[in-house]
Amino acid sequence: MNIAVVGTGYVGLVTGTCFAETGNQVTCVDIDERKVARMKQGEVPIFEPGLEILFDRNTKRDRLKFTTNLAEAIKDAEVIFLALPTPPGEDGSADLSYILGVAKDLSHIITDYKVIVDKSTVPVGTAEQVHAALAANLDESLFDVVSNPEFLREGVAVDDFMKPDRVVIGTSSEKAEMTMRQLYEPFVRQGNPIIFMDERSAEMTKYAANSYLATRITFMNEIANLCDKVGANVDFVRIGMGSDSRIGKRFLFPGVGYGGSCFPKDVQALAKTAEENSYDFRILKSVMGVNNKQKTVLVDKIKNHFGNDLAGKTFAIWGLAFKPNTDDIREAPALYIIDGLLEAGAKIKAFDPEAMENVKALYGDKISFAGDQYEALIGADALAIITEWAAFRNPSFEVMKELMKEQVIFDGRNLYDIKRMEDKGFYYESIGRTKVGVAEHAS
Repeated sequence: MNIAVVGTGYVGLVTGTCFAETGNQVTCVDIDERKVARMKQGEVPIFEPGLEILFDRNTKRDRLKFTTNLAEAIKDAEVIFLALPTPPGEDGSADLSYILGVAKDLSHIITDYKVIVDKSTVPVGTAEQVHAALAANLDESLFDVVSNPEFLREGVAVDDFMKPDRVVIGTSSEKAEMTMRQLYEPFVRQGNPIIFMDERSAEMTKYAANSYLATRITFMNEIANLCDKVGANVDFVRIGMGSDSRIGKRFLFPGVGYGGSCFPKDVQALAKTAEENSYDFRILKSVMGVNNKQKTVLVDKIKNHFGNDLAGKTFAIWGLAFKPNTDDIREAPALYIIDGLLEAGAKIKAFDPEAMENVKALYGDKISFAGDQYEALIGADALAIITEWAAFRNPSFEVMKELMKEQVIFDGRNLYDIKRMEDKGFYYESIGRTKVGVAEHAS
């Protein structure tokens, strides 16, 4: 098929590239001229494992093209994907101005039948708003609007797209259903389902899925915090819970809260939808409140250890991205922890394999950055581990002890075995597990 993808962020670029990989002719359009120029030169503007190989292959074979001209992009397209930002407003509602603006533009330039697909995460009822924006200047026989929410995890987005657990498509049009089925069948040859439903249910499915996963994470963080109080080990609790087939093992790892571009805004948006429909969604309110507090739990542990006196102390930070295998720092717990430490008068030296440039753009010279994870430790009073990059999982503890001023680690991701850390001679605090080592500076 001929496909147009409007927007080249994480969702749009992965979507366009993966559709090209299955033989489709894809044109991606973006208003950012500089970004489009970079992509035309063969440069992938985001870090996403596996994407660069597919991007390079399909641009060289002329199946993946880029433009800033919307009319040019959609001229021959049978399907137009809208993969545009829906940032949260001050009240938590999703901003639909980008999507509705493009829909209005499309209403003036479409001349033959197109399937318009909402790929962005959008509130219930958005497909109807997009339909109305198109119908204002366009005969309704020339388009159908489909909701096709994405379920891509940053860091494994290519695999998620190429081998999806399921494909959810919301449409009331048989013609659009046939087109979408044909488009997605190559991705589900092993039997995973393409699930058709109405547009509103498809929109709700995305929010429900992300909000539930955020709730699981938050519940385990609450359990971990209680484990700290009662002397239980959250690792054992997690394993015991996860072995129950009704519960499962995934998304039960405690830490310093969820972040990123999806969970925070999707939970907010679903809570706002509930509010607009006079429903008190109490669980989601609790999830948001607990998660906001969890992002600074490591700061509380650090202050407690050093007797609330952080002035002049240097903290090494490992991990800045909101999760491994991405450079995305949107709503990253690291930012909240950095802010808390800076406010207390601390100095920070940070390292992340991919996200340092993005953090530099925010903080400038307020914090310093290391060339590698060990350089960050030189002269540090303590190390805070915030993102569970693979490179941090099995470091040389002997080298760490030599470089650090004090052998103190605050682990926000529970990377290390407690007994091993005790044997190595570190003071070690994690999430929901027993402290080990001598707390020389504890208040």
